[in-house]
Amino acid sequence: MSETAYPSGLGASTEDGITLMGLDLAEDLMGRVGFGELVLWLCRQRRPRPGEVRLFEAVLVALADHGFTPTAIAARLTYLSAPDALQGAFAAGLLGGGSRFLGVTEDTGRFLAEALAGRELPEPGAEPERWDELARAVLAETRAARRLVAGLGHPVHKVLDPRTPRLIAIAREEGSFGPHLALFEAIGRVHPEILGRRLVLNGAGVCGAALMDLGVPSAVLRGVALVARAGGLLGQLAEEARAPVGMDIYLHVERHARFEAHPYPDAGPAPAGHGEG
Repeated sequence: MSETAYPSGLGASTEDGITLMGLDLAEDLMGRVGFGELVLWLCRQRRPRPGEVRLFEAVLVALADHGFTPTAIAARLTYLSAPDALQGAFAAGLLGGGSRFLGVTEDTGRFLAEALAGRELPEPGAEPERWDELARAVLAETRAARRLVAGLGHPVHKVLDPRTPRLIAIAREEGSFGPHLALFEAIGRVHPEILGRRLVLNGAGVCGAALMDLGVPSAVLRGVALVARAGGLLGQLAEEARAPVGMDIYLHVERHARFEAHPYPDAGPAPAGHGEG
C-alpha cells in the first residue's frame, strides 16, 4: 500500500532543517529576503523581481493603518477587556476587515478581472483614449446591471485619495502597470460621463488593481489587505499598552448611551405570556 502524500510547494521541517519553497530557510532566505518579497513569493510561487517587490510593499504600506478605524477600535477595546490575551485583540481587529473596510481591495480586483475577461484589450502602451473607450463600455454595462462600480468613492477623501497617484506612479516606474491599473485609471477619467457625478479612485481599490497586475490570485486579495493591516494593528495595540485610550472610548459611549426602542417594522404582537409582568 502506497504511503499517503500531501503535496505542497511551501514549507517543510525535518529534525535538523526547515525548507521553504524548496530553499533552505536559514541559509537561503533569512537575511537575504525581505518580508514583503517573501509574502508575494508565497502567494505566486514565483520569486518577484525587485520592482514588483517595491510595488507590493507600497500596497502593504498603503493599507497598514489609517488611525481610529473600526478595526483599530475593535482591537483596542478587546485589549481593554482582555489584556492577558493579545491574540484575541489582534484577531478582533482582523475579523473586522470586511466589505466596508479592507474589502474594497478584493472587490475592486475582482471587478476589474471580470470586466477584462473575454475582451480584446488595447496593446501595451496604447493611447489612453483606447482604455477610456473600454472603460465607458464597462461602466455602461455595470450601470445597466444596477451594480456598483467597485473602488469608486471614499468616506473621507472626497477630492483625491493621496495613495492613488503614488501607487500608479510606482507601478509605472517599475514596469508593473498592467491592464487592471490601466482600466481602473481610465474609469477614474470617464466615470462622470456615465454616472453623472465625480468620485475619487479609492486607494484601496488601486491596491486591488495593482495586486492583480502583480499576479496575486484574486482569491487571496483580502488576505493581502489583512497582512498589511496586521502591521497597523500591532502598532495600535503597542500604543494601547503604553498610552491607553480604550477605557475613554468605552466610557464616552456608555455615558452618552440613551434608550430608544427600535422595533422591527415587520414584528408582530409579542407571544402570549411575554407581556408586562
